[in-house]
Order: sequence, then C-alpha cells, then structure tokens
Amino acid sequence: MLKILLPTIMLVPTIWAVPAKHLWSTALSYSLLISLTSLTWLKSSAESGWSFLSPYMATDPLSTPLLALTCWLLPLMILASQNHTASEPSSRQRTYITLLTSLQIFLIMAFGATEMIMFYIMFEATLIPTLVIITRWGNQTERLNAGTYFLFYTLAGSLPLLVALLLLQNSTGTLSLLTLQYAPSLQLSSFADKLWWAGCLLAFLVKMPLYGAHLWLPKAHVEAPIAGSMVLAAVLLKLGGYGMMRMMIMLEPLTKELSYPFIIFALWGVIMTGSICLRQTDLKSLIAYSSVSHMGLVAAGILIQTPWGFTGALILMIAHGLTSSALFCLANTNYERTHSRTMVLARGLQMVLPLMTAWWFIASLANLALPPLPNLMGELMIITSLLHWSWWTIALTGAGTLITAGYSLYMFLMTQRGPLPAHIISLDPTHSREHLLLALHLLPLILLITKPELIWGWTA
Repeated sequence: MLKILLPTIMLVPTIWAVPAKHLWSTALSYSLLISLTSLTWLKSSAESGWSFLSPYMATDPLSTPLLALTCWLLPLMILASQNHTASEPSSRQRTYITLLTSLQIFLIMAFGATEMIMFYIMFEATLIPTLVIITRWGNQTERLNAGTYFLFYTLAGSLPLLVALLLLQNSTGTLSLLTLQYAPSLQLSSFADKLWWAGCLLAFLVKMPLYGAHLWLPKAHVEAPIAGSMVLAAVLLKLGGYGMMRMMIMLEPLTKELSYPFIIFALWGVIMTGSICLRQTDLKSLIAYSSVSHMGLVAAGILIQTPWGFTGALILMIAHGLTSSALFCLANTNYERTHSRTMVLARGLQMVLPLMTAWWFIASLANLALPPLPNLMGELMIITSLLHWSWWTIALTGAGTLITAGYSLYMFLMTQRGPLPAHIISLDPTHSREHLLLALHLLPLILLITKPELIWGWTA
C-alpha cells in the first residue's frame, strides 16, 4: 500500500520543484511508473482476502481493481490535459497537476480505508479538488453553476451518512470493516431504523447517481475540463458503488423490503436517461447521460445482493470507467479542433481524421457492450441476477440495452460518418499523444477479456 501512496504524495513536491520545460514529461513518466507498480495489487496473496498495511488501510479483492483504475487514470489525465493548459503560465499548470495528484491521494485512501469514518472523510475530500478543477478550468460560463450543483447535491446526500455512521458506532462499538462483518446483526425493526437504512445509502445513491438525484452529473461533466470529466466518469462515480457494497453487510434484514423503490428508480433511470441520450445535441452531455444509465444497472445489481449482482456491478464499474473516460477523451479531441460540442456542427470527421474514427468505433462498441468485452460480461451478470429476482425486470433491462445500442450508434454515425460540413476548412492533424492516450484506455479493456477474474471481486 505504502509503495503506491508515498510516491503519489511525493509527486506533489516534485511537480513544484521540476523546471517548467520538463514539467509534463516528468509528471507523466512518474505517474505512469506509479500506475504500473499499482498493478501488483491485483495479485492478491492473502488467504483471508485482506492484504494488510495497518488496521486502518488494507486492500481486498473488492477494492484492488478500483485502486488500480484510480492509479491508471492519473497519467492519462496528465496526457489529456497537456494541450488544454498549454497557454497558461507554468504556476497554474503546476497547480492543475497538483490538484489531479491530490485527487488520486484521496481516492487511494478512500478505497484502501478499513475504517468507515476515514472512508467518509476521504469520500468528502475528493469534492474539493474536483470542485476547483470544474470551477477554475472549465470551458464555459456555466461552470460556477455546475460546481454549485455538484457540491450541494453531494453534501446534502452525504450528511445523513455521517449521522448514520455515528449511530452505528454507538450501537456496535466499532466502525472497522474488518470487525463489522462479524458483529451480531442489528435487529432493525422500528421506523427510525428504516430512516437509518436510507441515510446509509442516500449518499452513495446520489454519488452514483441514481436517476432522480442525477441532475448534478450532466452539468458537472459538460462544464468540467477534460481531466475533470475523466476522473468524474471513471472513478468518482465508482465511490458510490464501492460504498454501497461495503455498507450492505450491515443493512442485512431491511434491504429486502426497502430496496424495491430504489431498484425500480435505477431501472427506470436506465430507460429514461437512454431516451434522453437519443435526442441530445451536445456530445459531452450525451456521454454524461450514458454514464447515468450504466450506473443505474450497477445500483440495481448491488441492491439485490446476490454474488452475481455484486460481481457484475464491479465488472461493469471497471469497464465503464475505462470506456466512458475514453469517450470523453475522444469528445475532447473533437472539441479542441472545432471548439464546439454540438454534434451537428462537426460531423463526417472520418474524411479528415480516419485513425481517430477507429478509436471512436472501438469506444462506441465498448459503450454498447459488444460480446467479448467486459462491459457485456458485467451487464449480463446484472441482468441475469435481476431476472432471477423478478422476471418483470427483463422488460426494463432489455429496453435499456436496445436504447444503449441505439444512442451509441447514433453518436458514432453523427460524429464520424456523412459529408464533411462546408465550414470545416482546416483541422489540426491527430497527435501521437492522443493516440497513446486512447490506446492506454482501450488496451486494458481489451486485455481484461483474457483474464477477467482480476475484476470479479469477492467471488473470484
């Protein structure tokens, strides 16, 4: 654990000490080294499932894939942001990379925490760098509004969680995940217990986000700069799913009765946000809404509490993290050339940037869950466990997958195929930096087909 955490913390003074001309190359190579080292986490040796650092920090098969994803994302964010911040003075560039690094530090401590209060503190701490990145480096004037939405939705959702955790500490005497699973199960029967149950899950459902509490997400995604969008889609939404999986152990007897409305909301959200995607004009907004629909499946998979549901949710979270991050990078390459997110204005790009179209094609197919990819494996496991829970869900999930295929193809055809508009006269060629960035997103996704047990979580 420390061999990743300490170098990440030491990346901050390195960024401020290195000469300006070597800033990006140093930050990139350093963070890439950290992310390659973090892959050693995936080889779990412990019999108990937990690999220790201390009673406060440990990893188990549920958190290691998410930790590896977090570390893998920092070099990619640095690669993607280089052009976006090139015109700024070097002190601001350093601040920008420092914020990204601090986000990684908080996320490693959140996913590695065994103490629930530490997890809660780190869960909240990720708000601050993300908020600064959105409100300071966003592209449009709406960014302050988006930052406010993001902050207050997440804060209002997570304050009940703090109260719920303090009540749990009072009744069990511990908040350590290592001992909580062996604590005698609580006799939850009164109305206050039901409120406690809702308080425990509300923060994570807002973060995921559940349809109905999702309004902050498209706003935050659309206004954020590229690194903000990438880290939001790839890792911050996964904090919600991870927290739910961790809390579920303690909510045992109540979940069966109380989870119905949330599962229905989640599945209805898959269809609703998919239909919203079908009529989007804004490229980043379309990808943001597609994240809501995928996370709806994840929420439903976790709430029915079967091993298949949990495994499918974890696989889909990892696969979606890589896919949607890649789609945001692609949207950003378009934006940097045409300075518009409107899909009608920049279409037919296959004529100009044919190699980019190949990346678009792979990412769109991954988004609609093409057979060998992990995206399909996660979706199938969740749909199967939902079907076992109630066969009515097949109507909702089936319609959801059809609509997902529809808008993914719509996005691909709209941006890449057709005649080139007359107003596009000259575009920058693609850079090898961008091809490297997309290769590093989509290669792990394709390689996971060969060894999916790395991201199976508890059932592996």
